[in-house]
Amino acid sequence: MHSRFSPYETTLTLMKTPRILLVDDDQSMRLALRRALDREGYCVFEVGNGLEALRQIDTHPVDLVITDIIMPDSEGIELTFALRKRYPAVPVIAMSGGGEWAPEPYLAIARTAGAAHIFSKPFAMNDFLGRVRSLLGTDSEQQKATIAD
Repeated sequence: MHSRFSPYETTLTLMKTPRILLVDDDQSMRLALRRALDREGYCVFEVGNGLEALRQIDTHPVDLVITDIIMPDSEGIELTFALRKRYPAVPVIAMSGGGEWAPEPYLAIARTAGAAHIFSKPFAMNDFLGRVRSLLGTDSEQQKATIAD
């Protein structure tokens, strides 16, 4: 596949585009969120658990982390604590369907751990994307792009 941009132009475009790390062990959820975020024009990386997320963010800095809470190997609450310690300027959105239990206790702990916002699954995609725009400061840019179209 050939890009219509030179490598230099592509690098400049990626530098301006907010980078999001999506962390969820549920591949179908990752796919749905990735499609929505791609349509918004974000650069999205995805991994299946908290350990992979920390490795990814150590080598590829991001502007926002969106994480599920209940995952194998390293769950979202552990990830949120680690991110607050290592990358305090990177906001975290935590989400949970609760697994075998109601999601509210998990979400409350995620908020205490430092999540900037929490979502109980299932959630309205428009609300989710609005929160992403708000945390990344892309609200006005999105409105300008819509007006220009």
